[in-house]
Amino acid sequence: MTGPILSVQGLNVVFGRQHVLRDVSVDVPAGRTLGLVGESGSGKSTLAKAVVGLVRPASGRILLDGHDVSPKARRRVQMIPQDPYASLNPRMTVGQALAEAIDPRRGSVREHRHRIEELLGTVALDASAAGRYPSEFSGGQRQRVAIARALAVEPDLIIADEVTSALDTSVQAEVLNVLRALRAELSLTMLFISHDLAVVRHVCDQVAVLYRGEIVENASRERLFARPEHDYTRLLLDSVPDGRPLMADRTDR
Repeated sequence: MTGPILSVQGLNVVFGRQHVLRDVSVDVPAGRTLGLVGESGSGKSTLAKAVVGLVRPASGRILLDGHDVSPKARRRVQMIPQDPYASLNPRMTVGQALAEAIDPRRGSVREHRHRIEELLGTVALDASAAGRYPSEFSGGQRQRVAIARALAVEPDLIIADEVTSALDTSVQAEVLNVLRALRAELSLTMLFISHDLAVVRHVCDQVAVLYRGEIVENASRERLFARPEHDYTRLLLDSVPDGRPLMADRTDR
């Protein structure tokens, strides 16, 4: 039996006198999606930044395929940002942005046209999108461009950090359905970060609940939603408004 793609073991992150993450341990098996949920300030984004090397832990280990993550190996981990507009160069067309992701040194739209069109099709965008600029797209379309850019290097692990928090409900469903379809087609391994359990339920196989920098519950999606054990998990579930749709279960691309 193979080990997890990502294994976080006893991770501690300290900023000044503030202990942001305390002894955090989570695994993300190949082809599965782990949801990391908690309120703002719980440490979710700090964990993501530690995995991609933007934050240095005080102690603990981060392993990719059983090996300590190195700067070279981090290209195998790609993050889909919360704000895709801020992550895309407004002076570059979508095709240029994707070409740069495919080949950072010599990426050209002409050389990689076929791959660019393939990536756009994967996220349900027309090939003509390659010639347009980020400002010409809606928020949901820009988020799909950001997903395509993350997929360009064929990563082993995708980190989706609050990717729907800035979108209205209908556009959230559009983006989440794209992610679900990609999971099925590409067997994506994903760490999906959100404060919204309704969104997590739509996408994830396993759910870890982060509270004040500590994992207080980690269970399968089915068990966590049916029988939450920690008071904080029950509080998060109670915060989902009555009658709110938990997104369509179909894949609508």
